[in-house]
Amino acid sequence: MSELDLKDIAKKFKHIDIAILTTKAPDGSLDARPMSNNGEVDYDGDSYFFTCDEKRVIAQIERDPNVNLGYTGKHGFWASVDGTAELIREKASFADHWSKDLDAWFEDGVDTPGLTMIKVRADKVRYWDKMDEGELTL
Repeated sequence: MSELDLKDIAKKFKHIDIAILTTKAPDGSLDARPMSNNGEVDYDGDSYFFTCDEKRVIAQIERDPNVNLGYTGKHGFWASVDGTAELIREKASFADHWSKDLDAWFEDGVDTPGLTMIKVRADKVRYWDKMDEGELTL
């Protein structure tokens, strides 16, 4: 059994470009989509993603904020994060989690109409690091 702590996990997440965010659809089925994992933000158990209001992910989180994040890293590292999502629409909060790469997706940057930040607070992180595995409860 591996014994990575949150600091170790944060180092590994820094090198992962994409997370898979899974929510629940209205019929109870799972609905997953890739989201940009901003490696410039230090991971402390919270993950931040940007989307626009009209996306179905917003409605699904409003209905049920329990989500999962899937990560595939380098050198045989994988992680599954169970957490609770929160929708943040205050533009003042965006700057701390914005990276220049997001400008390719959001033409007006933090001024993009309907821009919403999804904050996922981790409850549990399960990980596999080569042949070892472990779990952190936050």
